[in-house]
Amino acid sequence: MKILVAVKRVVDANVKVQSRSDGTGVDTVNLKMSMNPFDEIAVEEAVRLKESGIATEVVAVSAGVVQAQETLRTALAIGADRAILIESNEVLEPLAVAKLLKALVEKEQPHLVILGKQAIDDDSNQTGQMLAALANLPQATFASKLVIAGGKATVAREVDGGAETLSLMLPAVVTTDLRLNEPRYVTLPSIMKAKKKQLDTMKPADLGVDVSPRLKTLKVVPPVRRAQGMKVPDVKTLVEKLTIEAKVL
Repeated sequence: MKILVAVKRVVDANVKVQSRSDGTGVDTVNLKMSMNPFDEIAVEEAVRLKESGIATEVVAVSAGVVQAQETLRTALAIGADRAILIESNEVLEPLAVAKLLKALVEKEQPHLVILGKQAIDDDSNQTGQMLAALANLPQATFASKLVIAGGKATVAREVDGGAETLSLMLPAVVTTDLRLNEPRYVTLPSIMKAKKKQLDTMKPADLGVDVSPRLKTLKVVPPVRRAQGMKVPDVKTLVEKLTIEAKVL
């Protein structure tokens, strides 16, 4: 059983980002970059399936700039067997990534594709669903538990009304939620071993995919800074400020 795991290189979750002065986007110069946290959960789950004897191979894939090799090396250090980088300097939108993954699914023929439910840089939450639609595969999103048995994937997920359990025939697409697992700490020996693992690179053209942007960003600006709060001595003063000054009552 082969598992394909998609990972994305994003600004580290602990870094505070700023918009560029010209408003064309987020300034990422000299910022720490890491693997998208939801994708890290996806890699961990795939590796656990391999360690339990269910999967035989875990392939990590990423699309983006050449520096994304560092992200793939992290996936290899966690336990992936090999990695593939689809190198592109274009701003890759969710649909473009989904098309690239579809082409790779057709080439690699995995039994399961695992992705993070969304990336923390754009929060689009679209790639997994688009991939499932393009590849005509069953899907389960926001997985909080995943069990593989008898050629099926049983996925528990949280929904607005409570909990839901889905049963999917393999091959299938699953996107991960935070509660699925806790990724392991990557040790130095694992990092050293990852440097010797296979990492292939290709271009979108090699997969026959056009990744030209379809969306245009008009302007990116930071959110308006919130006004400083104040303390009031009693409820009467609070009501007066809300009705007379703020005029919200």
